[in-house]
Order: sequence, then C-alpha cells, then structure tokens
Amino acid sequence: MSPPEPRRLPRYGGYAGLLAVLILVLITINTIVTKPNGVKGLAPGEKLAPFAVPLALGSLNGDADTATRANEGAAGRVPACRERGAQILNVCQLYEGAPVVLALFVDAGSCAAVLGDMQALSGSFAGVRFAAVAIKNGRAQIRRLIYSRGLTLPVGLDSDGALAALYKVATCPQVTFAYPGGEVQSKALLARPSRATLRRRVAELVAASRAHGWKQPRAARGSAAG
Repeated sequence: MSPPEPRRLPRYGGYAGLLAVLILVLITINTIVTKPNGVKGLAPGEKLAPFAVPLALGSLNGDADTATRANEGAAGRVPACRERGAQILNVCQLYEGAPVVLALFVDAGSCAAVLGDMQALSGSFAGVRFAAVAIKNGRAQIRRLIYSRGLTLPVGLDSDGALAALYKVATCPQVTFAYPGGEVQSKALLARPSRATLRRRVAELVAASRAHGWKQPRAARGSAAG
C-alpha cells in the first residue's frame, strides 16, 4: 500500500498570519493616536508635569524620569527637575524663563511632520523654546526621522510611554503651549495644524507671556507676525 499523501496546508496560510500581525499593529497605533472620550491634553492653568528623558541624538539610555520627589518608585529615584545634562531633555529646564511649545508624538503617518513646522517658525520667535518627545519609539527610528527632516530642535525619547498618561495624550501630534514657569497657556492642539495656525498660536503665546511680564528678546519683536 502506498503511504498516504501528506496533507497540504492552504496556500493562503502565510498571508493570514501576516494579516493578523498587520491588524495588531494597526490596533496598537490606533490605541495610541485615537482620542479617548474627554481626553484633550492638559487644560489651561495646569502646570507642565515634570519629566526628564534622554535626547534621541545622545547615547544616554533609560525610561522617562517623572518623579516629583526623591525615591518615588517607578517614577524615578531623583526628582525629574534635577535631572540635567547635555544628553537630557528636561521640561523644567525648558520653561525656566521662557515660553514653551512642546509636541508629543509617535512616528506614525504624518504625525511627526509638525516638527518641521515648529522648526521653520522657531527663527521668528527667538526666546520661545520649541521641543518634542517621541513616545514609544526606538532611538534608531527617531534618529532617521531627525536626519531626514534636518531637525535641530531637541527631540527626546519616552521609551516606556510614561508621558502619554501624564500629559493626557489624546492624539498625534499633541502640541502644548506654556508660559515661562510651566503654566499651560491655552488648549493643546490635538492634530497637525496648518503652519499659519501654528504661527498664530505661538504669537498668542508670546503676547500672553509678555503680558505676564516676560521680557522677549528684542531681536524677535516685529518678526513674529511675519
């Protein structure tokens, strides 16, 4: 008797497995970038939550430090505002004496395109500090993004996603505007705006900061509306 012929697997089995993986990836991205009901970023009047993260172009590794006091468990051993250095993006250092425009993003679709818009406007708003943090992205991926777009604004890495909850990240990108001292000035932008809209929002931040006593560098005055 001839041995039974081996059973053949359906030819589409490999494609089904690939499809399952793609679905999982899409679900993950959707979970990150889709706005949950009622979540709209930090509200005006709230203070930027302290954090310190490694810079993407540096060699320092580690999760975000979000501690507000010493030995705060998983948040960090050292208060985040005290974490300073050439390879660290520290939000407390950003808002010391200057308005801040902070973008939180994942590298999905056109999400990171707002970084180029921020950099293009930064020359018109001297004294304003523009920065970004990539949430749950690898260093190599973000470095490629930085080099491909010719970015010079500081970009930090939040490898464990701690800032997503801390900053009530609802969409991608999420852009927050804060006064010197860290108080949120206005509602966060929850999608990539037009460059004109972004320029208007930064100009409003500058005007409001000056009304609160901030001394803008003279070189920037008169160029912000251009």
